Amino acid sequence: MQVLDWQVIVEKHGQVVWQTAYRLLGNHADAADCFQETFLAALQVAQRQRVRSFPALLTRLATTRAIDRLRQRARQLRCHAELDPAKRLPECDIPSDNPGPAKQAQVQELACQLREAIAQLPPPEAKAFCLRYLDDMSYRRIAKELDIKTGTAGVLLHRAKAKLRHSLQLAPAETNEVA
Repeated sequence: MQVLDWQVIVEKHGQVVWQTAYRLLGNHADAADCFQETFLAALQVAQRQRVRSFPALLTRLATTRAIDRLRQRARQLRCHAELDPAKRLPECDIPSDNPGPAKQAQVQELACQLREAIAQLPPPEAKAFCLRYLDDMSYRRIAKELDIKTGTAGVLLHRAKAKLRHSLQLAPAETNEVA
């Protein structure tokens, strides 16, 4: 059994976990919850089996936990919308380089729509999309992370982009700018 110093692991890999969670969730409180859930899940995995790569494990767990939280948000929004159709989407905190108010509102709205659309994707497609476009991983690294073939990673990304394009009703050129 592995003897691990979790304080060192959190210090060494915490920033990557935080960035992954925050980029997906865009909300400090949800990212903090996801951060904690990620390390708890990693502890459980480490108790069951030897961990070969903590960065890979933690990135995968953070992505999965964040997508789960996005799905939970989407379910809550649908539930609230059914009860009160006047309910609006929650505000998204997206850092910017001082765009004008109209542009900032447009970016926030698109980010919220993208988060909701990612939450609707099947888990393998959502994970592949997040690893590629939020964590900037290559197809080969995505395949390794998800334990699939490189070609399968490409297929998952193609399907995810097509579904997101349809959900967001964007033209193909605009989708590349968003990603």
